[in-house]
Amino acid sequence: MKAFLVAGDRSGSGKTSITLALSALLSTRRTVQTFKVGMDYIDPSYLAGVTGRPCRNLDGYVMSPAENRAVFAHGCRGAEIAVIEGVRGLFEGAEALSDLGSTAAIAKLLDLPVVLVVNARSITRSAAAIVRGFQGFESGIDIQGVIANNVTGSRHREKVVCAIEHYCGIPVLGAIPRSPEMELSMRHLGLVPYREGREQEEFMARIEAVKRVVAGNVDLEALLSIAREVEPPAEDDAVFAVPEEPDVRIGVALDEAFNFYYADLFDVLASLGAEVVPFSPVHDRLPEADGYIIGGGYPEVFGAELEANTAMREGLLEVSRNGTPIYAECGGLIYLTGRMVLKAGFAGREREESCDLVGVFQGETRMPARRMLGYVVGRSVAESPMGEAGFRGHEFHYSSVDLAPGTRYAYRLSRGSGIRDGLDGAVRDQTIASYTHLHPVASRGMFEHFVDACREG
Repeated sequence: MKAFLVAGDRSGSGKTSITLALSALLSTRRTVQTFKVGMDYIDPSYLAGVTGRPCRNLDGYVMSPAENRAVFAHGCRGAEIAVIEGVRGLFEGAEALSDLGSTAAIAKLLDLPVVLVVNARSITRSAAAIVRGFQGFESGIDIQGVIANNVTGSRHREKVVCAIEHYCGIPVLGAIPRSPEMELSMRHLGLVPYREGREQEEFMARIEAVKRVVAGNVDLEALLSIAREVEPPAEDDAVFAVPEEPDVRIGVALDEAFNFYYADLFDVLASLGAEVVPFSPVHDRLPEADGYIIGGGYPEVFGAELEANTAMREGLLEVSRNGTPIYAECGGLIYLTGRMVLKAGFAGREREESCDLVGVFQGETRMPARRMLGYVVGRSVAESPMGEAGFRGHEFHYSSVDLAPGTRYAYRLSRGSGIRDGLDGAVRDQTIASYTHLHPVASRGMFEHFVDACREG
């Protein structure tokens, strides 16, 4: 199997659009498995959408080296090419003086050749200086080629390509012209998820436009020539082995409002003996199950529809009060509060609007609030439906949740904000809801405890 990693010289370099197009184009001739460095849901939704295979996340801060290797091996089954998209700039991570959590750390761990995307806007010879700096900054990083982005005209292109190839000794695989066609649809937390956007003609036209621009300006054969033959590490049966028959049913909210899930969640649940029952809080009635998971998403975009489905709201409130285990993250936390308030000016609103939600937790969600983004480190108490454990994860939200006095919290955070004052994981009966997003491989023991609670009824 061949593999390569696409990294940026900074956030906003254009690597997401370029990786998306490369993955789509290569998928027309080979079986492509994509990966995304960092804790992110939306970029993986695009990469999965254009390849037809679930995109997997890799992260050196949240997951151990062994866990990253296990995810890489599991994802690469049956693939001919692995394409890994980096996060932010190549060397950005959790710390200033180490590569912990960075794209570079994953490149070294898996011995991957790097294609560096350089934002060449308004620079020519300086682009070579940037590449030379990246080449010499840290040992063990193998930059094999460059894609220059935001190039204006043939003269600009010639200067950039000549300078990089002369001073850096590596090929420029492509030069992407500055073009509005390369811009993907944005929202307050980033791109519109692929699942939501694919029904829109304009959205799919943008995807096709990005593919056309990249196809016309990147040498795919040259790219494949620098991709490295890799032998994926042996798969870890302890992480993904599936029992012969599931013995517990877990409903997972999955629709346009709730779709922020790591692909590994469904494999981990299966390995724990759980049958996944997808359901839509927007459209369905609550299915019968032994427990429920409500992930993140954009409930604020579908507030009216969620409020209108009273049967779903009443069903979730009833099973929660009856002690059925429910695990909710971020958007799921918001959905389980009593009310959501969207302030005037948010997403173009002329006046403040509100909608009623499930009401498992007394209190309300307000949007927008201070934007929170970063890694989380904490510990779950023994009384939690997720069990007693240390964990690492991340939080990413643009809302605040104000819960009633006396609310119990199962998570104590040493890094991150949580719901309030470093407290997260609001608990009532067997329901737990948090701003913290957990990775199911790194926090397998917590999900195992949750599945056992569902099994025990």
